[in-house]
Parts: sequence; C-alpha cells; structure tokens
Amino acid sequence: MPIDLLRHGDTGQRSYRGQLDDALSELGWSQLRAAVEGRAWDGIVSSSLQRCAAFAQELSLERGLPLRIDARLAEYHFGAWQGMPIEQIAQEQGDALARFWADPVQHPPPGAETFAEFHDRLSGALDDIAADAAEQRVLVITHGGAIRLLRCRAERRSYGDMANIEVPHASLHLLPWPMAVSA
Repeated sequence: MPIDLLRHGDTGQRSYRGQLDDALSELGWSQLRAAVEGRAWDGIVSSSLQRCAAFAQELSLERGLPLRIDARLAEYHFGAWQGMPIEQIAQEQGDALARFWADPVQHPPPGAETFAEFHDRLSGALDDIAADAAEQRVLVITHGGAIRLLRCRAERRSYGDMANIEVPHASLHLLPWPMAVSA
C-alpha cells in the first residue's frame, strides 16, 4: 500500500530542531496548503509536534477527514545538537558532524536517540497506519529526518545516504508500505 509522506512546512528555524516543538511560519502554512491542493486522501496521520499537527488538524477539519496524531512520527532526537545552528556544530565539532553525516548509525550526536530506536518507532507507526488503512489513501505528515530514514529503507540505501536525499519543506514522497525487505 502506498503512503504519502508530507514534510512539514518552514518554521523559520535554521538548526537541527529535532523534537523541539516549533510552530509553522506563515511561509510554512502557505507551502503546506499549496502542497495538498488538488490532492485527495481518505485519512491523515500526523506527528504530534505542532509544525505537523496544526496543519493536519486544519486539513482534517477542512476536508472532513479522520485524523490520528501519533507521537512515534516525531523527528529524530538530536541530543546535545538539538537547537544548535549547524554552522556552530561544524565549527565546534566538525569531525563529529562529518562522522554523523557519513554514518549516523555508528556516530550519532552526543546524547541522541539511537538509529535503531528511531527506525523501530517509525516502522511501528507505519505498520499500524498500513494495518488500519486497508486500501485507503493515507497522508502522513512528518519530518525531514523521518522521511529520509524511511526512503533509505524503501530504496535499500545506506543510512549514510540520508544527507544526500532532498526533502524540502512541504514536499510529498510516495512510500510503498509494508516493506518486503528491511534495510
């Protein structure tokens, strides 16, 4: 069953936001409204973070669609790097940042969620979404890191390729689920 993944819109923040609960900027709202225009779904499932959930609630009410909020769809927790500008991390911890980008599984940020935990919670959420949806089309509103991890799994890519996957704000990504073979 294909699931449409939608990344939240712009928040005006320029750092690893992770699980910080930022609101959408006006640009972010506009990006999301444009992204869903002319598209149809039977239901919506959203991350609990407000940059996803607020738009999901608006879309659900506007279109009369069922909405489920699932905290497992939250962004990766970046530990000590959460909220730090990437430029600052590069300046102060450049080697650690390079190792993280090359192999996030073996070199997570200090105090960060493990990639096994991130993978397992996202996979569990999508398994439940697929089981509940049957043949319905579902829109899942989530985050850039979540979409990158799921695309790596679907495309059988190394998680080290995550940094090379473009996931602009308010971009849609069709994901086949469940996966026949895990990455």
